[in-house]
Amino acid sequence: MTEAARIHPGETPEQHAAFEARIQRGEKIEPGDWMPAEYRRQLIRMISQHAHSEVVGMLPEGEWITRAPSLRRKLILMAKVQDEAGHGQYLYHAAETLGATREAMLDALLSGQAKYSSIFNYPTRSWADVGMIGWLVDGAAIKNQTMLAGCSYGPYSRAMVRICSEETFHHKQGKEMIVTYARGTAGQRQMAQDALNRWWWPALMMLGPHDADSPNSGVLTRWGIKLKSNDEVRQQFLDEHVPELLEAGLSIPDPLLHQDEQGHWRHGPIDWSEFWAVVKGERGLNRERLATRQQAHQDGAWVREAMSAYAARTAPTA
Repeated sequence: MTEAARIHPGETPEQHAAFEARIQRGEKIEPGDWMPAEYRRQLIRMISQHAHSEVVGMLPEGEWITRAPSLRRKLILMAKVQDEAGHGQYLYHAAETLGATREAMLDALLSGQAKYSSIFNYPTRSWADVGMIGWLVDGAAIKNQTMLAGCSYGPYSRAMVRICSEETFHHKQGKEMIVTYARGTAGQRQMAQDALNRWWWPALMMLGPHDADSPNSGVLTRWGIKLKSNDEVRQQFLDEHVPELLEAGLSIPDPLLHQDEQGHWRHGPIDWSEFWAVVKGERGLNRERLATRQQAHQDGAWVREAMSAYAARTAPTA
């Protein structure tokens, strides 16, 4: 699974060996420690992409705040969307400890150069989609993020501990909502089933390509950034969620889904052509999501200008 790490100019095999020995001992790498340039680059890429996903992830559910069916549901959704904004802030700070600047990361997002999770390019068609995002999308995210809470880079690992505790709340509220509808009227049951039909495959795909098609997994595993492969995390997601969805009385839209002799749930073939089309913006709401973020950034220009003016006025004089 692991592969040899590339040694950049100015680095030595001895430095790499000492660095990897620290990881093997279970030590956390901190911002002031020596680290390979490739380790830093991979972390900035991964953490900033994660931060962008949290920020863009506010949009599919945020547009339903005004249409929540009750005050209780509205309050829960508002709290959740605020949590996602906070997660983005934690993660941008973690990336800044590696030398990345907030401005460069945001420019990459707003220009379309940077990626974020493709699942947020799917539209939310009904209120049940809000619940299914909480149950499936946040459920998949927790599986991945729990692993990252044990990663080798200290600031990322510690941010994940806080984020996972809040994502657990998101997951529970989504499950509670869908189970309520699945046990409700015929119309509510159909709404929950339609939402599952829309989000099942995107939720499986958001855990990343199969291990054989994941070009960064080898070096990420070698350096203790990823502790489990995409397929291992996907299997954990299946084994937890399939029984729960079936118990709720819902049908999973995969005719080839089955349990193997060891009791693990096995899914049918995933349509990766759809995944890559959504990642590339050829399908889904990529343009709309970016346009919304660009407008929000433009609307917030006065805040950045005010902060700059205040910093200049209060800066110590020589």
